[in-house]
Amino acid sequence: MPSLEATLRHQEILKTLRQEGRVEVGALAQRFRVSAVTIRADLEYLERQGLLRRTRGGAVPAEAKRFELPLEETRQVHAREKESIGRYAAGLVRDGETLILDVGSTTTELARALPMHLRNVVVITSALNIALLLEAHPGLTVIVTGGTLRPLQHSLVNPYGTLLLREINADKAFIGCNGVHPEKGFTNTNLQEAEIKRAMIEAARETVVLADHSKLMQVAAARIAPLRAARLLITDHKAKPEDLVRLREGGLEVAVAPRG
Repeated sequence: MPSLEATLRHQEILKTLRQEGRVEVGALAQRFRVSAVTIRADLEYLERQGLLRRTRGGAVPAEAKRFELPLEETRQVHAREKESIGRYAAGLVRDGETLILDVGSTTTELARALPMHLRNVVVITSALNIALLLEAHPGLTVIVTGGTLRPLQHSLVNPYGTLLLREINADKAFIGCNGVHPEKGFTNTNLQEAEIKRAMIEAARETVVLADHSKLMQVAAARIAPLRAARLLITDHKAKPEDLVRLREGGLEVAVAPRG
């Protein structure tokens, strides 16, 4: 049985994990003033209890491996960072452009941040929540891709999810993902969503990937594309400098959205 001190530490680790969506060994060791070896032992114990899943350098919630969380829940994880990324990305949109907006909590923040003064912009999206969100914008024409509904994410996938995407030439595609890695590129948890994302990238002249700091150096199950497929990655101010260096060395242009 863990000591009282270890039990209290475990409770705080799990609380932080629920709030942040990820914990890291170095930060926890500094916070609790214990060694990295002690924190790794804590994470190993909590993983044996089924309370988290260890990753390289830290841990993520156990449910991330077993099932996908609803969009309404993922929006609450790193919410301020996603808002800042969304605002930064919205600032890249110009009058007269044709855009593709991917499904996800960060692309939803982009949709919320689109300026009301935009005119003659066409938005093509696989996300029903984004389509409804933009319905009242006077300067936008919204097109839904069609396909088969995935209720958790309010998104449309194959069969028939890529038919429209094959027929268009967009100016920009704004894509979300679950992992950004120098060697593995952009990856996603869900195989069906990854297929749609690849079609979106192929349908656009340039691709901008939106990913908060917790996605950097992570690798998910489904490959989307190599780093060279994107013109730009937008992340947030909590991204580790060393992670940004590795991604830039891999040939990816990275922009850090200011703290909002």
